[in-house]
Amino acid sequence: MNEKYWFPAKRYGWGWGPPSTWQGWLVVVVWLAAIVAVCRFLPPVSPLLLGAALLVVSIPLALVLRWKGEPTQWRWGKSSTGE
Repeated sequence: MNEKYWFPAKRYGWGWGPPSTWQGWLVVVVWLAAIVAVCRFLPPVSPLLLGAALLVVSIPLALVLRWKGEPTQWRWGKSSTGE
């Protein structure tokens, strides 16, 4: 498979590391802007409402990570190709 992942898998542990393409960085910047917007413009009504709003803006990030990120598994520092 010659697919370019936007988010490579972490070398140690589970999950994704920093973006490796400009598209990945754009996704992260848009997500951070959404976090700032929620914190700036949402009236401080309740911590539960703030948490729900942050969850709503984080779900698209999680979907993009699953879609354009390298498949994850627990890693101990070596790649799956034996490097």
